[in-house]
Amino acid sequence: MSEVLIDATILQAWLADMTPVTLLDCRARLDDPGAGAALWRNGHIPGSRHLDLERDMSSGPGEGGRHPLPNPAAFTAVLQRLGVHPGIPVVVYDDRGGQLAAARAWWMLHCWAGHPQVRVLDGGLPAWQAHNGTLSTETGDEITPSDWQPDFDDSVLIDANEVLVSRDLKLDARTRERFRGENEPIDPVAGHIPGAQCRPSVDNLESNGRFKPATTLNAELPEASEAISYCGSGVTACHNILAYAVAGRRLPRLYAGSWSHWIRDPARPIATGD
Repeated sequence: MSEVLIDATILQAWLADMTPVTLLDCRARLDDPGAGAALWRNGHIPGSRHLDLERDMSSGPGEGGRHPLPNPAAFTAVLQRLGVHPGIPVVVYDDRGGQLAAARAWWMLHCWAGHPQVRVLDGGLPAWQAHNGTLSTETGDEITPSDWQPDFDDSVLIDANEVLVSRDLKLDARTRERFRGENEPIDPVAGHIPGAQCRPSVDNLESNGRFKPATTLNAELPEASEAISYCGSGVTACHNILAYAVAGRRLPRLYAGSWSHWIRDPARPIATGD
């Protein structure tokens, strides 16, 4: 098992043995900003805390796109409020195979903030339940805040101006229909960044929502010495970065604003089709 993933049975053993771990429920729905909190309240892995895509993992939509990263001070305050500490392992999960929005949490915590021990629950909540994992509706557990001051690494990011001139491989995590510009249900302009390749995030998963084996991912993921990952708003782009980590490959940089930011400047070029 890759060190960036954890199996539901192993997590259950950790909890049974009372191994210290911080559990973060990252479920989200792009068409409903309040869905993540509601899903957590209605049933979550016992002891988990809710990490919200809209409130905690993003700043407000606008010039930076639909889910721009929060500033480091704001995210530090979130991590301290949730009691996240670099000496205690973190497990993040969702119910979409990591796509919404556990992979984003993994990237923010591990790649950007530098937490050394962050794992994504492979298969997420469905895998937990398939292994007879119980759910809780308890929301009143007292959380001891941490005093962690992360050392954020902005070298894992790339901005639009760099993307524009970069010859690095550009990977688009959206569906092929959105990539080709045939169907754009969210953003006002359809298409993709010229020269990009389409690697839908769902292609990283098996039919049961778990990640494909590392050897399979290594064979499927495009080869490049340097790569850039983007999607609609910088969320599922992190899933492709996580797939590279599972495969044991060099990680792409994240264009956090992604397509929703790219199209805000009409001078930036747009491509359609394959």
